[in-house]
Amino acid sequence: MGESRIMGKAELFRRYLTFGISLFIIACGISVITRSDLGTSPITSVPYVASLNTPISMGSYFFLFTIVLIILQLLLLGKKGIMERKMELLMQFPVAFVLSFFTDLTMWATASYNPDAYYVKIISLVIGCLILALGICLEVIANVTMISAEYTIQFATLRLKKDFGTIKICFDVTLVCVALLCSWSLSGRIEGVREGTIIAALITGPFVRLIMPRLAFIRQWLSSETTHEVPSANGTEHFP
Repeated sequence: MGESRIMGKAELFRRYLTFGISLFIIACGISVITRSDLGTSPITSVPYVASLNTPISMGSYFFLFTIVLIILQLLLLGKKGIMERKMELLMQFPVAFVLSFFTDLTMWATASYNPDAYYVKIISLVIGCLILALGICLEVIANVTMISAEYTIQFATLRLKKDFGTIKICFDVTLVCVALLCSWSLSGRIEGVREGTIIAALITGPFVRLIMPRLAFIRQWLSSETTHEVPSANGTEHFP
């Protein structure tokens, strides 16, 4: 037998800890983008618009929005796919709850921040996108699970056999259109979706590509584990 590697408890703990931190950072990025008053990110556009017109918080709507996405995933996967991806589907519920809680928490913490000057709003938007990109990088590096939007895009890519980037663009555009329709239906005007929504969609990806190589040390830290040699029938295997 060749060399095999099993993830140890210490590494698993570090990965889930990193993932939890990534959710908080993602929520911070979403809140800073939203507080820039230039719109919000595409993924939170529908929950944000709904929260502006009802007493329910954006985090609560985000959790409900996640349930809608999971239902969409079930349709994309079919019966066989659901059985194969059962754990990935179930894990999305606690992840959605935590991210929704963090979103409401960070929106509350930033409630007093209301920039007036347009250039300050732009700076806030860019900083929010940087924070969001950092959170996404940590989520990817943790490599334990994902938020529902990313699973939806992944499953749609597999089902439709299209490029991930193409599906991502279509997904974001669809969310923005739904948010615009909701805003017009609920308030008779467009609010919550502005130029910042488009800017966030365009620059967050490049920021992720910029930040990711600089976090290689975190990837190494997550994978660092003392290995022990365990004899096997055909030689020596290494286990953490």
